[in-house]
Amino acid sequence: MIKLLALDLDGTLLDKGKYISKRNIDAILAAKQKGIEVVIATGRANFDAQNLFKDFPFTPWIIGTNGATIHNPSGELFHSVPLEKSLAISMLKVLEENHLYYEAFIEGEICAPQYGQKLLFEEIAQLKKTEPEIDLDHFQLEVEIQFGQSEFHFISSYQKLVETNSEIYNILAYSFDEDKLKNGWSQFSDIPNITIVQSGVHNFHLQHNQASKGNALTILARKLQIDLVDCAAVGDNYNDLSMLEIAGLSAAMGNADKEIQEVCDFVTKSNNEDGVAYFIEAFLKD
Repeated sequence: MIKLLALDLDGTLLDKGKYISKRNIDAILAAKQKGIEVVIATGRANFDAQNLFKDFPFTPWIIGTNGATIHNPSGELFHSVPLEKSLAISMLKVLEENHLYYEAFIEGEICAPQYGQKLLFEEIAQLKKTEPEIDLDHFQLEVEIQFGQSEFHFISSYQKLVETNSEIYNILAYSFDEDKLKNGWSQFSDIPNITIVQSGVHNFHLQHNQASKGNALTILARKLQIDLVDCAAVGDNYNDLSMLEIAGLSAAMGNADKEIQEVCDFVTKSNNEDGVAYFIEAFLKD
């Protein structure tokens, strides 16, 4: 019997990276009416995720920044696994030296370098030169989503974060240049005590090796006195694997890679076809 439902956002619950469809909303409310605890598990910051639910008749628990944080429905921090501060600063330094766009997730704020906006648009322009037939609408939408996050701020340098007392929970590196992204990933692959996960084709996340959606779901389920066998999870990408593998019932989106789909119990429709609603409706019938 499902008692907790964990939902990823981008590529899963969100249509085109921005909206929660009426059918998905209705399905979530139907699950709530059955007494199911609905939890959001995302790579986004908690406050950005919470903003999506401001007009809902309920506020969910948020597993944020790929499991580095858990916030209760009131927005209070319940649990966190931040990066070691000096290590985080050293990794941000490397990203700046390699002129990679990044976002540093701290409590209540997302920080990105001032050069970031220009850099990403330059990379899109370069793509257009090398692949003139490419449809750039998707890339431009990705940039719009990044810069449209709640509490998003540009900083002059990573050194600004040295001056704060804030923990750094997660670092996102992002590029439309495939070689540049791979090279960036390789520079962190041998660092102990961190995990590198991907939530999209054009990014990777640097986080504490104990921070994952799976670990956070385990901690939250224990807090709510719910067995993992009674949890369901839905996701579409590699940062979702840890929770999909431990949930009693797992669903991959129709738009997920085959590797993600193969580890799940159920493959639903794509995020642009109300795949979350399709899955919820299916298990509520059982």
